Amino acid sequence: MTAFLQAFDSEFHSIMRWAQWEGFVAMLKTRNDGAWYVYMVGSPAPTVPASSEQFLRLLDEIDVLLRNDHKESYLGIVYVDDHEHPAMVKIFDPHHLGTSCGSNKTRILPGWVLSRLPPTDLGLNANLPGARKRWWQQIFS
Repeated sequence: MTAFLQAFDSEFHSIMRWAQWEGFVAMLKTRNDGAWYVYMVGSPAPTVPASSEQFLRLLDEIDVLLRNDHKESYLGIVYVDDHEHPAMVKIFDPHHLGTSCGSNKTRILPGWVLSRLPPTDLGLNANLPGARKRWWQQIFS
């Protein structure tokens, strides 16, 4: 098992409130050192970290996507290994959340993973919609 997979399967904590998300993103922006791997699950795992500019743009674009597509008074679909010193962040796609009752035995993977460790391909349990692929390509083109 890779270090990435061990970290991926470890304990994570939810970012429940939008204000908490705003503070978390602001903190990530100040710690943007060009060492973050940005992985859209279902696409090839990156072999190099995102540039500082790509990372900042991604944070802004993810914020817009979450606010537009997750019309709830709470967030609850972003998980972090450590709120103060994050090394991995899982962001679930609002359009692919699965069921909350636990009757579906399929593991729902996050849509995006931000990681200090080089990612291992997680595969995908659903096809990536064309709109998500185009959105991703616009950020990283």
